[in-house]
Amino acid sequence: MAYAMRGVFLIGAVRRPKRTIALGRLAVVLVTLGWFACLPTAAADPTFENYWQDGHAELSGYAWTVTRYGQPRNGWAVAIYVTEPFSKSKQVKADNPTRKPADTFEAFKLNLARDFQTGVYDYNTMASVFVDSARFSPVKETFTSAEWCGHVYEEMLFAPGRISQQVFSYFEGESASQTLKPMADGVIEDNLFILLRGLRGEFLKPGEKKSVPFLPSPFYRRLTHQPISWTAAQIHRLHKSENVEIPAGVFDADVYVVKTTKGREGRFHVERAYPHRIVKWSWKPAPGKNTPNEALDTGQLTGTARLKYWQLHGNGHEKHLERLGLPTAALRRE
Repeated sequence: MAYAMRGVFLIGAVRRPKRTIALGRLAVVLVTLGWFACLPTAAADPTFENYWQDGHAELSGYAWTVTRYGQPRNGWAVAIYVTEPFSKSKQVKADNPTRKPADTFEAFKLNLARDFQTGVYDYNTMASVFVDSARFSPVKETFTSAEWCGHVYEEMLFAPGRISQQVFSYFEGESASQTLKPMADGVIEDNLFILLRGLRGEFLKPGEKKSVPFLPSPFYRRLTHQPISWTAAQIHRLHKSENVEIPAGVFDADVYVVKTTKGREGRFHVERAYPHRIVKWSWKPAPGKNTPNEALDTGQLTGTARLKYWQLHGNGHEKHLERLGLPTAALRRE
């Protein structure tokens, strides 16, 4: 562009007959247009289909901190995103989707594993969220927590007009089965890791706010020992993006702020460029409630890779953890 503009200036500065000037200017316009036509154009975002249906999963590692028993605990988190066939009737991954195609749809799955140490013993937790890949509405969520006292398993199934929850716990009085009524435009907390990425279009426009019914995550309810119930939250996308520096680098990120009616506040930094990864998130407890049961939860991206991780279970495949910025299991506790 600098050369084209310089050419326009030079021709305009030379005294020539009017016809010569006119022809010269026309030539410059044609050359300039041709020059612009040769410029590389910004690559368009890939479609959901050609990016997420390539047979790979997206794995992102996070340096992660949580408050437990009144003290900060440094740990690691991994977010695994992948599409897979899902059985409507059995509400599990379909082994052979061609056998009953009418009973099968494509689910978009997030497995969010969070592990941390508390003194002599550790916590290993994972939330598994299944949403339909067309609208990203939840169809199932499961949660597990394993630590030296015992196991907890929770399952939520989302059906028209009904959410069924079952909890199986080592602890007395915690195992239960109940149903909840779905809420129009309701958001489950762990689905924020999918919705805010805007994989089929922006969740909110810059500066836009939205109030929604809100269902706190099983992980949060586990640490705070709270029963399941709908609350409400306001989700606000800030008008301007922010540069955020994290272990994985420096990113231009859109910022979403989530404020619940219970006083918790979450902040999600979402990479502006596709695939719009969650590069940083944080939840802080309600003011005045910084007690041992109120969890501070924050993660910062350390690395990402697209892998067929289910094939990487041999000795030596631990090397792929380096791409996620994660140490091997043996080194996490050093």
